[in-house]
Amino acid sequence: MARSTGASFDWISILIYLALILFGWANIYSASLGSTSGSFFDLDQPYGKQALFVGLSIFLVIIILSIEAKFYQRFSSIIYLVSLLSLAGLFVFGKTISGATSWYSFGSFGLQPSEFAKFATALALAKYLSDIQTNIKRLDHQVKAFIIIAIPAILIVPQPDPGSALVYAAFFFPLYREGLSGFYLVTGLSAVTVFILTLIIGPVWVAALVVAIAGIMFFMKSRKGPGKVLISIFAIISIALSFSVNYIFENVFEQRHRDRFNIVLGKEVDSRGIGYNTNQSEIAIGSGGWFGKGWTEGTQTKGHFVPEQHTDYIFSTVGEEWGFLGSAMVVFLFVGLLLRLIVLAERQRNQFYRIYGYSVIGILFIHFLVNIGMVIGIFPTVGIPLPFFSYGGSGLWGFTILLFIFIKLDSDRLSY
Repeated sequence: MARSTGASFDWISILIYLALILFGWANIYSASLGSTSGSFFDLDQPYGKQALFVGLSIFLVIIILSIEAKFYQRFSSIIYLVSLLSLAGLFVFGKTISGATSWYSFGSFGLQPSEFAKFATALALAKYLSDIQTNIKRLDHQVKAFIIIAIPAILIVPQPDPGSALVYAAFFFPLYREGLSGFYLVTGLSAVTVFILTLIIGPVWVAALVVAIAGIMFFMKSRKGPGKVLISIFAIISIALSFSVNYIFENVFEQRHRDRFNIVLGKEVDSRGIGYNTNQSEIAIGSGGWFGKGWTEGTQTKGHFVPEQHTDYIFSTVGEEWGFLGSAMVVFLFVGLLLRLIVLAERQRNQFYRIYGYSVIGILFIHFLVNIGMVIGIFPTVGIPLPFFSYGGSGLWGFTILLFIFIKLDSDRLSY
């Protein structure tokens, strides 16, 4: 009876969600406002369309919460398959916008299937890992889990949309929570560290650093056992990677990717070219001070100095018009939501529910971290929106479905 009245829904998460989408819309309104104020529901303007998207999201929430929780587990494989077909269909029926064929066009509106593929992949991964015959410690089962994660990412990369594909690294959160070996994490972080350090100080110094670290670890180990062999293998691979970084950087990366890395690493200064967006974003945020210039009063925002500010760079509007305090409030809302979702995930007795919950946490965390890092200039520019905040119906609906499926699953936990 409690479930039927909605008393078991986690209202803390729901209230944070409402706060984020409403404050997000207020900033979209300011970022896309012309020289004069217009109707909040002017569908010729981004803020009018976003108001419609928000209204439809509330309707979507009602539908999600009305469906039986077990439906999402029972039909997860079908949902995943439909999602893959929608991604593959872009290569035939997709519309190219800003150089990326990531959209299906319906008149003045578009639909981006990669935003919905995230929750579909989360359902499929949770279904596979929660199967009684699956043991994540077995190599063959690990490979199957990686394939589930990799297929949608592989379909997204050639659109091209590497930013959305990057988000699929978030699925390592539930994998590690369920017992995946830390070997993969150490290997991945080591490779990234070697790659970045090589770009900064060069392969010779990186090789010397690796040898020094390996030497220290080598003599700290006992004289017998596999530890020394493993350290030696890691050292050899790291040194080989360091001397191949320049080739990869110059021949595999595109020029725009090289430019963005060089700007973030401080090797180039390009405030008028590819670094223009980030530079203007930093100016906007820095000009906000402690308390901001006031809603719709930001000079950088009203002057539209930050291109597409209502989408991926929406956080720069927050920084300019609401200042440090407003920016901190947004960060606290996201951190609060993530911490609350961890609490919900840990109290699940159904493994499928828990795995899906950690997938939601991972996806939201990656989006939050990378988007804000990009806007303040500590990460290269990639096309990753700020959840519930950035303009776009597909993004808002995709994140809404992702979150509220978990809220529905959590409401059903008492049946186990």
